[in-house]
Formats: sequence, structure tokens, C-alpha cells
Amino acid sequence: MTRATTVRAVLAAAVLLVSVFISLTMSPRLGLDLQGGTRMVLQAKDSATVEADRETTDRTLEVLRQRIDSLGVAEPVLTRSGEDRIIVELPDVQDPRQAAAVIGRTAQLSFHAVQGPAADAPGTPDASDTTGSDRLTLPDEQGRPLALGPARLSGAGVQDATASFDAQRAGWNVSLDFHADAGRDWTRLTGEAACHPVQDERRRVAIVLDEKVISSPQVDPSVRCEAGLPSDGTQITGSFSAKEARDLALLIKGGALPVPVEIVEQRTVGPTLGAAAIDASAQAALIGAAATALFITLVYRLFGALAAVALAAYGVISYAALVALGVTLTLPGLAGFVLAIGMAVDANVLVFERAREECAEQPSRSLRSALTIGFRKAWSAVADSNVTTLLAAGLLFFLGSGPVKGFGVTLAIGVVASMFSALVIARALTEIAAGSRFVSDFRGVNGIARPGAVRTWLTRRDPRLFRSPVRWLLVSTALVAVALAGIVVRGVDLGVEFTGGRLVEYSTSRPVDVETARSTLAAAGFGDAEVTTAGDGDLSVRTGKLDNDGEHALRAALAAEGGETTKVRDELIGPSLGDELRRNALIALAVAVLVQLAYLAVRFRWTFAVASVAALVHDVIVVVGAFAWLGRPVDGIFLAALLTVIGYSVNDSVVVFDRVRELWAGNRKTPLPTIARRAVLQTVPRTVNTGMGALFILAALAVLGGDSLADFALALLIGICVGTWSSVFTAVPGALVLERTTDAPPPVPGRASRRGRAPRRDPLDNGARV
Repeated sequence: MTRATTVRAVLAAAVLLVSVFISLTMSPRLGLDLQGGTRMVLQAKDSATVEADRETTDRTLEVLRQRIDSLGVAEPVLTRSGEDRIIVELPDVQDPRQAAAVIGRTAQLSFHAVQGPAADAPGTPDASDTTGSDRLTLPDEQGRPLALGPARLSGAGVQDATASFDAQRAGWNVSLDFHADAGRDWTRLTGEAACHPVQDERRRVAIVLDEKVISSPQVDPSVRCEAGLPSDGTQITGSFSAKEARDLALLIKGGALPVPVEIVEQRTVGPTLGAAAIDASAQAALIGAAATALFITLVYRLFGALAAVALAAYGVISYAALVALGVTLTLPGLAGFVLAIGMAVDANVLVFERAREECAEQPSRSLRSALTIGFRKAWSAVADSNVTTLLAAGLLFFLGSGPVKGFGVTLAIGVVASMFSALVIARALTEIAAGSRFVSDFRGVNGIARPGAVRTWLTRRDPRLFRSPVRWLLVSTALVAVALAGIVVRGVDLGVEFTGGRLVEYSTSRPVDVETARSTLAAAGFGDAEVTTAGDGDLSVRTGKLDNDGEHALRAALAAEGGETTKVRDELIGPSLGDELRRNALIALAVAVLVQLAYLAVRFRWTFAVASVAALVHDVIVVVGAFAWLGRPVDGIFLAALLTVIGYSVNDSVVVFDRVRELWAGNRKTPLPTIARRAVLQTVPRTVNTGMGALFILAALAVLGGDSLADFALALLIGICVGTWSSVFTAVPGALVLERTTDAPPPVPGRASRRGRAPRRDPLDNGARV
């Protein structure tokens, strides 16, 4: 065993031991869509006097943190997002009405002198004047209109607020303690009120919360004029229940929000749905990984079995990395973790296929030598293909939102871990095995010394591809035309995440068919509700603007038909946020195309780069068109799948063009169509074997992942099949057509030629040939 192999083995063992220790001693941080709870995105709105900037949002966040801590929610998470948004995560909170009512109120508390009854105000007036003028009119707690003077004291002067039960009055009240300066203002205010006769309305002091008089007590007759009440505190009395008194004390104690806040996004997931998603994903991971391991073992025999061992090590390492970094594992992130298992075999397949080629060219070559050359020659394609996937993951993180960010992080960690497992763990294992005489002598055991079935079949048939590249482009054009027809005719069903509105999934104790549910909701005033079936007989209801009280009424209407009705999933997206997410999705796709084009232009010829980007645009249109024809929703999870398809499509094209570049540089007089045909035939085994590994995982996710992951897996299944086609029959013919327009010489391996010019010539190369 060489020194380099020893170093790899020791490094692999150390990383694996640390990963096992982390996996056994630390628990993953689950997102709310896996553990159940409510996630809200609050947006601070501009007011007439305060601008919702970063500093104001930070103050708002601290006020909300005090309120939520007082609610008793276990391990709440509050973070600022951007300049004016706050993300609130409340584990185990299934009914967000109470939380929204508390955290969303501005709680602007003020104390006013009562100027008398507003006799000229018709009925029960509202706060038509909130500018602090001398003629503010508000109803008191009995609904009587009162004319109030300007605010004399604000809630900022309150030091503490507690709810208590008054045994003498047999009711609940809220006791207030003032700061020193505010206490003096309170004494002065009550002293002025005491100068009016008993039972005179002007002897009252109005306590206003959020532009509503919650109490207007008379100053006690024992209080003398100008003397006032003590400055240490007072009580707010009224017809409070215990809950109302505690909520009021909480609002006052937490303080007033600097600016009003609006709920622009709200997601609620039941704990049973999260547990089911974890179980389904775990089953899909185990079944898909087992099928992938069995497949590569059958194809590559002993070396395939060693790669399967490295694949298991990859799973442990990537999971430990997620736990150690404190990454919040969301449902899309869990899907990304499972998907990366299938993609992790790509590097091993590339190396093994290159080693097979070396053994086929020189049968006398030693197994260790063939393996070493295979790792060296495959490095360029491995690096380029993984970089393109990392670019897609980075775009998901920076341009995605909510759980989609988690998918980007998980995918990036998976790519790095797969590189380590393939280039360190798998290489150490295979090099150790290659040093065995038994493995070297018995070619049918190692799986490398003999060509595979796909390569043998292609060698016998030797299909004459690319005689007319335009024909293949016409087939791809026809596919795009069919996809565009679906987009135009059927339309794209944008999810609530992109359009705004509310999507709620219910589980009923008695079966309710869709038509009955629609008629029931229409009779209850929800005529615009779209009702469809979800998994396991559940009902999915999609509406436009619907607040939490409206959702409660909608659920009650369904309960009249279906008995006990449980909310399984709830998504609310404001219209402004929907527009923003839709705009960001388009930006993400455009940036993905441009970034991939720039990277490929640096690494390859511009003709190869343009052809690869044309192929990925082809893939995107076909996947979107397929979802349009199938009537499947396009949402944030679909966006994650689409960007992953982009990375996978470019990955395949990179492998093919990397081989074209290598063969063309070594055979400069051979026509490019012939070079392209050889490159495609040499890389088809890798493409097929890698695609099969990913398809096993995705098929398991599609079957076992439930409704939450079925569309994600379906989009990737379509994307991988279409991407495999386009990398051969769209990208390569496109490059051949573009190359006809330039007379640039062939490229040097590993170096891009700019603007069609030849790379700098080696001064030792005088052009002589033997």
C-alpha cells in the first residue's frame, strides 16, 4: 500500500469516526414542516411618522420576542429577514389565531382626559381622528361615545403590567406600575379630572389601547382636586376574562410596536404530517440507496460493492455535517439529502468507466495503474459537474425562500460530502483492493478489467450518430413546441406561494366527497374556494384572501359534514409576497442560465457553452410544459427541482464535452462529427449508470414520499430523462452546427479557447509528426 493510499485511509477513518460520534450524540434541528407548528413572516409597514428601516425592524423584533416568550411557546425562533421582515417560528402551535392576535397588535397604549360625551357623534363612532387633536372621539367599554383630549401619557411610561383577580369585584383586572416621570404625569392627569363633580363624564380618565377605549374609570370621590392619585400605579378594570386580562397585560408589558406589522406569510403543519414525511423520506432513502448499491454492485462487481460502502459512509458524513452545522432540516432539505445519495455515485461511475477504458486499450496494464489513470482523467469532469451543481445550490440559497433555502444548503453539503466519499474513501478502498493478487488475477471479480454490457453493445453496433445534426435539433424543437403548447393551452398552475392566497388541507373523521365539500363551503359564504382531494382522503381547500377567523369558520363548515375536522397543513401567502416570490423565481432561473453560461464559457469553447445552455433551456421548458399538461402545481418546491434539473443537465453536458475536448485535442485532423460520435459512445455507459442511480432514489421518493414530495420527485424524474436526451441529442448537435460557423482549431484539454481562437502554442512543438 502506497503512502498516498495510507494517508487517504487514515483521513477517511478519522472523518468517519467523528461523523459517527456526532450522529450518535447530537440531534438534528427539524424545521416546522417536519416537527409541526406555525411559521409566520411579518412585514413592518411604513407609518406616517416612522419609517420601517433596519433599526425599526430590530426594535419590533425585540418587542415581539418579549410577547412570544410570555406566551409560553417552547423554543420559539425569531429572526430578521432583510430590511423590514421578521420570521417567527412557533413549534407545536397549531392554531395561529391566538399568536397572531397577540404578536400582530401594535399595542399603542395611551391615557387621555375625557372632555365629555360626544353627543354629536351618531351611533357608536370610531377613531376618525388619530392625530392627537383636542377632539378625538372614541367609544368607551360600554360603547358610549366619548370626546377625548390629547394623549397625556403613553405606554412607554408603564414599567410593569400584571393580571390579577379582584375578589371584592369578582373580576379580573390589570395592574400597572409606572416609571417615575410617567407616575407624576399620571398624578397630574387624575388630579385635573378630580376637579370635576362626581358622576360628571369629565371626571373620567380614558385608557386607550390600539385606538379603542378599554377602560374609562371615574376618579374616586375621595381624591381631591389637583391632588391626584398616587404615582406608583393604577388598575385597568373591565369585564375581562382571565385570558383577556393576561393577554392585555402581556401586550402592555411587551411594549408597543414601533410600527404596525402585517402577516405576509403563514404556514402551519400538523405534527402527524411532519412525522409521516420523516418516515416516508427515511423509507425512500433506505430503499433507494439499497437499490442503487445493488445496481452498482452488479455493474462493477467488487469495486461497485466498495463504492456502495463509500456511499453508506457518505450518508453518515453528510448527516453529521448537517447536524454539526446546525442546519435546519426542512422537508425539501430532507428530499435534497435523499436525492444527493443517488447523485453521489456519479464520481465513482466516472472513474470506473475511465479505468475500464484503460484496461480495454492495454489489457496488460495493471489494475492499480488503470485505476490511478482513471481517477486522474476523470478529475476534470468530476470537478466541473460538481461545480455546476454547487452553483445551482447557491442560487437556491440566495434567491429561494423559506424551506427552499434548506434544500440548497442540504444539496451543497451533499455535493461536498459525495466528493470526499468518492475521491478519498472509495479511492482508498479500491486501491487497497487493487493491490490484492486475487482481485487483479480474476478479472470477473473486480468489475473493472472487463468492459460492461453497455460498452460492449455500443462497440458492436457502432451507431453512426450526427450524420445530420440538424435532424436531432428538429426533434428537440418538436419537444419544446409540445411543451409550449401545454403552457399556452392548459396554462401553468401557479401555487399559492406565487399567486398569494391560502391553501389548507383538512382531515375529516367521516369521508366527504369533493362536490359535497364545495356546495357546503359555497353555502357558508366561501363560493370562491377550490376544493380538491389530497392524500389518504383528505380535502385541500384553496381560496383567495382569507384571515385566521375566516379559516376557522371554513373549518367549522366542513365539520358539519365531515365530523371532527383536523387541519393538516395551512399555507397563507400575502399578494405582495406572492408577486415578490414569483419575480424572484424568474430571476433565479435567468441567473442560473447566465451563471452556467459564464462558467462553461470559461471552461470550454463558446460553442460548447452556448450549446449546453440551449440544452438546459430546452430541459426547463419541457419540464414546465409537462407539468402544465399534467395540471400539477408550480410552487417553490418545483423551483428547487427545476434548478436541480439545470445543474444535472449541465453536469451531463460537461461530461460529454470534456471527452470531446480531450479526443479532439489528441486527433486534430479528425472531423469533429466523428470526434463527437466517439465521445458520446464512450460516455454513454457513465450517463446510463449515473442516471439509473438517481432514478432509483427518485422513484422511491415518488412512490413513498407522499403528496409533499411526489411533485418534486416527478419534476426531477422528467428532468433527468429529458436532460440525458438533451446532453447527447441537443447539446452535441447544437455545438456541431455552431462549429460550422468558425474555423477555430481544436482545444487543448483542460483549457478553454476564447472567442474561437486557438490556445497559445507550445514552443517545443515544431509541428513535426512521425
